[in-house]
Amino acid sequence: MEKRDLSFWQIWNLSFGFFGVQIAYSLQSANISRIFATLGADPHNLSYFWILPPLMGIIVQPIIGSLSDKTWCRFGRRIPYLFIGALVAVIVMALLPNAGSFNLTLAGAMWFGVITLMFLDTSINMAMQPFKMLVGDMVNEKQKGFAYSVQSFLCNAGSLVGYLFPFFFTWMGISNQAAEGVIPDSVIYSFYVGAAILILCVLYTTVKVKEMPPKEYAAFHGISEQVQEKKEKTNFIVLLRNAPKAFWTVGLVQFFCWSAFMYMWTYTNGAIAENVWGTQDVKSVEYQTAGNWVGVLFAVQAIGSVLWAMVIPLFKSHKLAYVVSLLLGAIGFASAGFITNQYLLFVSYLLIGAAWAAMLALPFTILTNSLTGEHMGTYLGLFNGTICLPQIVAALAGGGLLWLVGGSQPMMLVVAGVLLVCGALSVSIVHEGKQ
Repeated sequence: MEKRDLSFWQIWNLSFGFFGVQIAYSLQSANISRIFATLGADPHNLSYFWILPPLMGIIVQPIIGSLSDKTWCRFGRRIPYLFIGALVAVIVMALLPNAGSFNLTLAGAMWFGVITLMFLDTSINMAMQPFKMLVGDMVNEKQKGFAYSVQSFLCNAGSLVGYLFPFFFTWMGISNQAAEGVIPDSVIYSFYVGAAILILCVLYTTVKVKEMPPKEYAAFHGISEQVQEKKEKTNFIVLLRNAPKAFWTVGLVQFFCWSAFMYMWTYTNGAIAENVWGTQDVKSVEYQTAGNWVGVLFAVQAIGSVLWAMVIPLFKSHKLAYVVSLLLGAIGFASAGFITNQYLLFVSYLLIGAAWAAMLALPFTILTNSLTGEHMGTYLGLFNGTICLPQIVAALAGGGLLWLVGGSQPMMLVVAGVLLVCGALSVSIVHEGKQ
């Protein structure tokens, strides 16, 4: 079967729902440390609150990948899972920012926050992963890099919106302060609006995208029905044993990259509050102002990522683009640990955006180009382990590393920069192409 080219709008529709999913993800990543610090968490324990989300991801995503590989119904194979995930995420997004508003004890509010965070990240992962699978399923090798770049653009556009919501609502006059242990309305309203946009975007993709039926899919990927039936009975261990070299080599790069960004999400709020506003008092106006500014900085990172995503295709080599992007991000992280001017930090986070753009597009381009169509979803689900496992390790090590750097949250951003340099060096062993 001829692997036809898709039109721009067909590729756009495949990933448009990702815009809404990323709004939810960015609200989580920019505000979780702020929420738990406001509830009363110690800075040395902040990273531990980040263990459950990737832990759920590493469990859920391979299962979703495997199940969706075997699902063929009138609604498609991937779309039912992304729709259910989005629906659950909407419910949880209405609950999480209210953890401090139900007159619970400190411990009760913390547990409520942890449990809702676990469900939020599980549902976001359930909604997010099928979008990557849809590109792998329906786009030919020639257009795959472009398709993931479109997905990266929509991802960063969603991040931009989500990151700016608390700052925007505060500017509109919604309170950015609340009673001790209660999350400000500016954050609560951000989650409400983000949930509404999420479900609308996912509904758009659900209506616009028609997945291939089994026979067409098999013909598109050159899979005989007998081979397909046999392969579907293969378990995760066998698949990992037979994984292409790109799976493992890109996975090593991913380990350093996602560890670095875990520390950005965990410690930027405290680092900016300390460096720029000179406070670590979570009850102060300055701390909550710093929290809003973190959203602005993450939005700048998203802008940098959108701009750099347009540069990446100009590189003749995926590996060269990967290395340059990660080194720019390392410079951004290292500088963010020392800068005390809130506006000069824009430069740091623009550079960090370059690394983020590469992380969103290049690993999946390299991996899917090394795979046949067999078990595409399962392999992408398993590959999510290279995103989740580093975050779990980084979260477990975060408290100890913070102690080693003297309790300085700005220095944790420097640690993140060192990790990205290690990631850039690891690109040298990446193998591209089918084995």
